[in-house]
Amino acid sequence: MDFYLLLGVEREATAADIKRAYKRLARKYHPDINPGDRLAEQQFRQIVQAYETLVDPERRRRYDDGTIEVVNVETTTFGFEGFDFSIRVSGESAPTFGDLFADVLRQRAPARPQRGADLHVPVRLSFGEALGGGTRTLAVTRQVHCGRCLGTGHVETVERRCVSCGGSGVVKSTRNHMVFSKPCEACGGVGVQAFTRCPACHGRQLETLSEPVTVTLPPGLQDGARIRVAGKGHDGPNGGDAGDLYIVAQVEADTRFRREGDDLHLTVPVAIHEAALGAKIELQSFDGIVRLRVPPGTQTGQRFRFSERGAPSPRDGHRGDLVIDVRLVLPPVLDERSKELLREFGRINSADVRRELA
Repeated sequence: MDFYLLLGVEREATAADIKRAYKRLARKYHPDINPGDRLAEQQFRQIVQAYETLVDPERRRRYDDGTIEVVNVETTTFGFEGFDFSIRVSGESAPTFGDLFADVLRQRAPARPQRGADLHVPVRLSFGEALGGGTRTLAVTRQVHCGRCLGTGHVETVERRCVSCGGSGVVKSTRNHMVFSKPCEACGGVGVQAFTRCPACHGRQLETLSEPVTVTLPPGLQDGARIRVAGKGHDGPNGGDAGDLYIVAQVEADTRFRREGDDLHLTVPVAIHEAALGAKIELQSFDGIVRLRVPPGTQTGQRFRFSERGAPSPRDGHRGDLVIDVRLVLPPVLDERSKELLREFGRINSADVRRELA
């Protein structure tokens, strides 16, 4: 194993060159940056061994002369160390076999990138705003990769011996006189700590911030419709992709129009004389004036349809129809002249309107 080749420096490299090369490789292979990656952990052990040898002038001279022994560094694994009966055990319940070897059998799963969670943000729209569409700027609170540690959860610090394992890279534990060893979690089993938990995100890799997001609302949105904005959800842990942002439309009801699919329904009051004699009525729809021709003899419940004067479809822009529902309205009869006219009208038009019920 060539230490110079391992660090990527020339044999004439200075101590400063060796330190720079070590820091560059540590950022790439340190176990805190690659949690659960055994291959990166073993590579970092070799890098530490090469650095400690070449940065010390006396050890470097002996290495160059071939008088220092180079031992390949292997990854420390969990293991059963044996028994230690010098430990006094009292007040403990008898553990099961699974309890005794739980630490030996448990392996750390690699920390793989995970996709971030989706966000659902409601937006309130009036009936006219939903039909007309437009843009809306929303303040969205989401979790993003920490700007201090770039989403790793750790920041570089002055290298020091790991206090948890005393620099050995291994910690031991006992259960009922049985001794077990496992790699130190604080340093990843390498014995040194070159990184520390990020003070900004406290190792969680993510921070919360609020940012404006401008959303285009297509015309014709219905209540409960969702608009997807890709990549504007929460960022994922371990460098994972961000989830999506879903804008959920909450459309207020209108006092005049009722929506059924892409059709708009409007109930129009019509006076008795207008229904009997016919009339021309101007109506204000949501996008302009429509002229309704009421033919003579129009009855309550009769419908008139105006093609493509309804709501636009948010999918293809095709518009529905405007449907007019007629409702006859009786005038208030207050004076005797009006009453007499109605009685005369009844004598002239004496047909039984309820003969179908006989």
